[in-house]
Amino acid sequence: MAKERELSTLGVRAGTRRSDFHEHSEALFLTSSFVFENAAAAAAGFGGTGDEFVYSRYTNPTVAMMQERLAALEGAQACVATASGMSAILALSMVILKAGDHVVCSNAVFGATVQLYATLLSKFGVETTFVPPSKPDAWQRALRPGTRLLFLETPSNPLGEVADIAALSALAKKAGAALAVDNVLCTPVLQRPIALGADFVVHSATKHLDGQGRVLGGAVCGAKGAVMDGLVGFLRTAGPTISPFNAWVIHRGMETLELRMLAQSERALALARWLEKHPKVERVYYTGLESHPQYALAQKQQRAGGAVVSFDVRGGKDAAWKVIDSTKLVSITGNLGDVRTTITHPATTTHGRLTPEARAAAGIKDGLIRLAVGLEALEDLKADLQRGLG
Repeated sequence: MAKERELSTLGVRAGTRRSDFHEHSEALFLTSSFVFENAAAAAAGFGGTGDEFVYSRYTNPTVAMMQERLAALEGAQACVATASGMSAILALSMVILKAGDHVVCSNAVFGATVQLYATLLSKFGVETTFVPPSKPDAWQRALRPGTRLLFLETPSNPLGEVADIAALSALAKKAGAALAVDNVLCTPVLQRPIALGADFVVHSATKHLDGQGRVLGGAVCGAKGAVMDGLVGFLRTAGPTISPFNAWVIHRGMETLELRMLAQSERALALARWLEKHPKVERVYYTGLESHPQYALAQKQQRAGGAVVSFDVRGGKDAAWKVIDSTKLVSITGNLGDVRTTITHPATTTHGRLTPEARAAAGIKDGLIRLAVGLEALEDLKADLQRGLG
């Protein structure tokens, strides 16, 4: 059914399971365990040979509905939900990698992702090489016989660097490695990495999939098989489990995902064009602008530019903080993907744990501001920013 429906229909109808009460709105199953008809059914459930739900650490009807809806939107065969976006990246890495393996990772990923690969996984014998996302030659040179995973965000957070997913997919396949794409800024509404050759798509469902900044969640989408089965096993053993309530909120959030992403992208593009002409703004980073260095690639891979607009203000950190502190409408917070516009200073917040050298390599300057555009009126957002830019 999923392949026969349009994206807007999948967002509303995919992943619907009705109980014996035949409810129209999807039910929320707040239960830790499930009852079996008899001992044999319990044994089959715990042994993995039955169809029954067993324990909400790794099987729950509400979570299953969320997983099915996101898989349908991404064009994936399967999806495994986790407690957060970072736990999704960790789970995928733990299933794919072992001591002695090598990862090639974009140097423009989320700050916590850099910490995960550079600090935590390195303690267990996994080595990571960081490369610029938009330079396939750098990825090629970084490959080794032991490379098992290529990991990237595209567009990147916060500078919107765009990687050529199809080109990196070809490199990964030739090297015998998997390609995983963090699709948090575009969501499947604007970009479908699996259709472009990615093996796995990772999400922080905390962001646009929820869309209103309410709950935490993550997910990995991919083909049915050993890795996706391994992710269920990892959840069963290690327990980075999404709560049924959070899954229910995210499941309902996906109903309006297409409407929100297109409307927020439209506002973001208009705001990016306004900022680009502002005398106090040194540079604007947005994939929908013709001035973006990977504009042609973004037009090919993406349906629209997304909601995140970043820009360098003249005057460094002091000037950036002045803009942020002068706002009265937008929210000063590190989250993004909300219907309420948010603003942050990446160098001292989301990427503050990186070394100055790592921030410089990723292009994170002291004057950089990240704006995650919501659904407020465009003129109100301009007026709010103008207080600090004036």
